[in-house]
Order: sequence, then C-alpha cells, then structure tokens
Amino acid sequence: MANHMNAVKDGAANKSLLGGAMIIAGTAVGAGMFSLPVVGAGMWFSYSLVMMLGVWFCMLVSGLLLLETNLHFEPGDSFDTLTRETLGNFWRIVNGLSIAFVLYILAYAYISGGGSIVNHSLEAAGVELPQSLAGLIFALGLAFIVFISTKAVDRITTVMLGGMIITFFLAVGNLLIEVETVKLFVPDGESRYLPFMLAAIPFGLVSFGYHGNVPSLVKYYGKDAGTIIKAIVTGTLIAFVIYICWLVATMGNISRSGFVDVIAQGGNMGVLVAALSDVMSSAWLTTMLTAFANLAVASSFLGVTLGLFDYLADLFGFDETRSGRFKTAAVTFLPPTVLGLLFPDGFLIAIGFAALAATIWAAIVPAMMAYNARKLYPDSDSFKVPGGTFVIGIVILFGIVTGACHLLAMADLLPVFG
Repeated sequence: MANHMNAVKDGAANKSLLGGAMIIAGTAVGAGMFSLPVVGAGMWFSYSLVMMLGVWFCMLVSGLLLLETNLHFEPGDSFDTLTRETLGNFWRIVNGLSIAFVLYILAYAYISGGGSIVNHSLEAAGVELPQSLAGLIFALGLAFIVFISTKAVDRITTVMLGGMIITFFLAVGNLLIEVETVKLFVPDGESRYLPFMLAAIPFGLVSFGYHGNVPSLVKYYGKDAGTIIKAIVTGTLIAFVIYICWLVATMGNISRSGFVDVIAQGGNMGVLVAALSDVMSSAWLTTMLTAFANLAVASSFLGVTLGLFDYLADLFGFDETRSGRFKTAAVTFLPPTVLGLLFPDGFLIAIGFAALAATIWAAIVPAMMAYNARKLYPDSDSFKVPGGTFVIGIVILFGIVTGACHLLAMADLLPVFG
C-alpha cells in the first residue's frame, strides 16, 4: 500500500503546475484579445482596467465554483454528469446546448483562421495551398495532439504559450517604451466614458473563457484541489497581465480619437496592427504581432477542443481506450472541420450568440451547481470557495448582467463608440 501511494504521488509530481496553468492561459488568451482595445476605446483605459479586473474576479470565482462541484464526482466526469446530478435534466440540456454551441463555434472559428499558420510556414518554402486545405492540415495536426492525451496538450500548449509570450513582449516591448501617459489618462474626444462599458463587458467575459478545461484538469490531476486551484489562478493571472499590457501598449500609442478610424475600417486584428505599425513605422512589429496571433489561435484551439473532447466523452460514455478516444475525436473534430471547409467565413455572425451562451455555461450554471452541491453534500470536507452564498450570488448577477448587456448590444440599444 505504501508503495502504491508513493507511485501515485510520483505520478502527480510528473504533472506540473505550470502545464495546467498554461492550458488555462493558452485557452483564455486568443486572437480575440485584439478586440479589447477596440471595444474599450469608448470607456478608455481607466474604466477598461476596472472592467477587466471585475470580469477577471467573477470568471475566476465561477471557475473555482465549477471545480468545487467537480470534486464531488469522479475524475473524467464533465459538465453532462455534473449538471444532471446537481441541477436535473432541464439544466443539463440547457447547459449542454450552451457548451456544445460555444465550443463547436470556437473550434470552427479557429479552424477557419488557423490555416493562415500553415500557409505562413509553407510560404517560406515556396509552397502555396488553398485556404481550405491549409485549414484542414491545421485541424488534423492539432486534433492528433488532443487525441493523444491531456499531457500532450499540456506540453505543446506550454511551448506555444512560451512562444506567445516571447513574440508578444518583443512586439509590445517597443510599444510600451513609446507609451504616452497623457493618452492613457487624459484622452481626447467626448467626455463620456462609463456608458460604453456595458457593450464591452461581454467581450471581457469571452476573454476569460477557460471553464471547459476545469473538468479536464480534474481528470488530469485527479482530486488534487490545491494544484488545480493554483493552475486556475496562475493561468488567469497570466491572461490578465497580458491583456493589461496590451491595453497600455495600444491606448498609449493610438489616441482615443484615432480609434474612430480603426473602428470605421472594421476594427479587426489586421486594421489594429496596421494602425500600430503606422505609429511605430516598424515591419518588425507587424511580424511579431502576426506571429503572436497565429500562436494564440493554435493554443486556444487546443484548449477549446480539449474541453469539448472531455465533455463529449462524458456525454456519450466513450472510454479511455484507443478506440474510445478515436470515437470522441471524431465527434469533436469532424463537425467544425467540415463547417470550416464549407463556410470559411461564416462564424462571425454566430460568434455573437456564442458569447451569449457562454454567460449561461461559464457564469450562471457553475454558481447554481455549487449552490446545489453544497446542499447535496453538506458533510463533505472537499474544497469550498470562500464567501458562501454571497459570492455565488455575485457570480449569478454578473452572468445575468453580462447576458442582458449582450442582448441589448445586439439590438443596438447600447451606445457604441465611433
């Protein structure tokens, strides 16, 4: 028995905290972060900082509430089992549809854009591929990593996030040196800021969307609550620091009125990178930011599909054998890959609805599950999020407010800057 316990401890030691933190951070930090300065241009830097801090806290707590519930079940049990046992079949169906929609749409989005990584690599060798074929290669290559194991995703994501941090700070380092604090704290344009925060909150929520990986971490580490908590806190803090550096770098170099032109041209990643390149007159900046965006797409794809993979394995009862994992991989990757090939630009409309669904899955439901789990397991001595019912109420309120803001924004009932 002692030898067995030592073996278990040795196995847990081989699964590093850093790996789990990188999965969380790599999933959260995607190419969507390029939208943060654009949607935050109306409220500008100070209010953006306050908003991001509040969203980070609520999304961190909701992830920990999800972990609290998950620890009452066996490693490998995912959202389907958790919601069924704590909230019943109605919420199981609602949450299941929300998860599947969000994760499939995001996987579809990353496959659609991920082909650029393959093309960029092959162009250096003088090879050009159709975008659809490049997207297929991208999907198959990363799908194989998810198929192998969570540990493989851990290792690859760690390398990718390392590359993201290097390319990000090589680019942003130059921008941070050139930051004009007057642009950050004394913005030009109309003196109206706070109303623009409402339309930006849903984008903040999506920026901290790592919750699909919490059951995956329980499956990976077992019921080692301490390590998982540290991985979630560390991973979300890495994401938060990257976002704040990005806001400082962009808003400190492009004036508030300058964002009006960026928004008028579509406000996408390419337009923002071009505006920064004009300010810095640097081809190096464009290269580094493009490399960062490509790595962000790849790491986010791995994190998102890992969460979807484990959710579907739990939903359909597929086991951990090679044939079981192959079945899970098929239902995980075939639908978004086929959609990515048939409709390479179609995700933009659906992505807005994905953000709305994420408020249910990543905020409201985790809080409700934790509340019911505490009543179902009153004598449990496993991890509980501090703060009692009050903290659970804050997370539910945050989810409701975010969802309402998103609906109002989609109906053009909120003020939009530019």
